[in-house]
Amino acid sequence: MFDHCLYFNTTALARVLEREWTKAFKPFGLTPAQAFMLRAVLANPGMLQSELAATLAISRSTATRTLDGLQQMHLLQRVATERDGREAAIEPSTAGLALREQLDAASGEVTKRLKKELGAAQFDETVTKVKKVRSVIA
Repeated sequence: MFDHCLYFNTTALARVLEREWTKAFKPFGLTPAQAFMLRAVLANPGMLQSELAATLAISRSTATRTLDGLQQMHLLQRVATERDGREAAIEPSTAGLALREQLDAASGEVTKRLKKELGAAQFDETVTKVKKVRSVIA
């Protein structure tokens, strides 16, 4: 019935992937959204919240809620900046920095397993095509 429905198939895929990354990040007490946000901050410390939201393709209000949770866990901090008086730079804390390798490894294991199940070429092609569709529709 929904064989040719982009919405149905991408949403169903998103639910499956959400479960996979939830399992991967559960040992750290993080949701996938929190873990990917922390990983983005670890990869690019000092981003403004608007830049972080754009990087993760989420709204600023969603970014605020996720940032608030990570800040309450003492994994990152907001630092005043001269660059933009309306926003703070997002910096990882010492505790956040300590998780970097473990988070990358946990995510890498999921990716490795999915690549094995799908085949590396199919995995890479799927990611490329989904990114392209997302950029065209957005």
